[in-house]
Amino acid sequence: MNPATVAILLAFLVMGVADAMGPLSDAVKDHYKVSDTVATLLPFFVFIAFAAFSIPGGLLAGRIGKKNLLLLGLGLNAAGMLVPSVVVPSFPVLLACIFTLGIGTTFLQVAGNPIMRDVSQPGKYSRNLALAQGMKGVGSASSSYLVSVTAVIGFLAAMEWRAAFPIFFALMLLAFIMVAMLKVDESKPDVPPSISSSLSLLKEPVFALAVLGIFLYVGAEASMGRFVKPALVEHGFSTDDAAWYGPSMFFSLLTVGRLLGGAILSVVSPLTCLRGSALLGLIGAALFMFGSKWLALAGVVAGGLGFANIWPMLFSITVEHRPEKANELSGLMCMAISGGAIVPLIMGQLVDLKWGALAFVVPAACFAYLLMISLWPSKPTGNAAEA
Repeated sequence: MNPATVAILLAFLVMGVADAMGPLSDAVKDHYKVSDTVATLLPFFVFIAFAAFSIPGGLLAGRIGKKNLLLLGLGLNAAGMLVPSVVVPSFPVLLACIFTLGIGTTFLQVAGNPIMRDVSQPGKYSRNLALAQGMKGVGSASSSYLVSVTAVIGFLAAMEWRAAFPIFFALMLLAFIMVAMLKVDESKPDVPPSISSSLSLLKEPVFALAVLGIFLYVGAEASMGRFVKPALVEHGFSTDDAAWYGPSMFFSLLTVGRLLGGAILSVVSPLTCLRGSALLGLIGAALFMFGSKWLALAGVVAGGLGFANIWPMLFSITVEHRPEKANELSGLMCMAISGGAIVPLIMGQLVDLKWGALAFVVPAACFAYLLMISLWPSKPTGNAAEA
């Protein structure tokens, strides 16, 4: 693996820091004496940045280059982590820092996915992107773990809930230095992208279907993360066991599946991997609907592994249709991450209506759609097709 790929993988690793804002919410709630709803503004501010800055990020990448957008994102992230590292901020200042982290992470996602194509050898883009998403999963898990562990380690203990921020800052700084040292032969558009050129891509069915696919995929993943634990409790697991066998195992299997994706793509094509992942994810979500304790547990396993490689496969296959539009496509598909806010609300409504296990029809329907579009007649060009 070349040094450029390693540096981009490190950038993906630090993207996971944003996912630590959810576990941090409880500590922030206790420190600032705010309600649960107000405390959830931490992950909300990260999430809303994706909706607001993904398309502008794609346009900016086309004008200043993907490497420079990565550096801007890492710089914003470092700035957002520095303030809580050195002072105890007021709650509004903390939210501003978290929003800055959200913007920076959005830029990392928008630039990181297509720049991986620039640093990958022919035929290795999908494999490397799957590995990169695995690294992001490792970053998410590690960052969440750091939130609870660093508060009791040595000199960091005195910082209490802020203990993980100096480590986050150091990681951002290291990634910034490594990316800054890169020499990347970037593919650049002949004409700088615009909002109209980005949105016009949605007129092409292959792109509109893919963007909707990302919207539904992220929504299905967020729905599983939110409702797997209470579903397992309803199926007869204790609260502690449900937490362990539910979201903890689901997200661990997501990370394992993404890391395995690199090896799988050495023997199968990205399109075959997408079809298999969509089918396995559909089975995983559907197994919850049968009301069986052990089938639900099997659903966690199938769902975690099936959900793992949808993003890198769908993204890389879509970009290979129009590599010259990678920046605009990245912006559109990152904007579709907003599905993580909408789809769980629909499932939540069904849960409130006492649908019980049948509420898992929502993520199942999302994956039925993904399976359908994976069977759509398509002949992408470029190195994803060659893998």
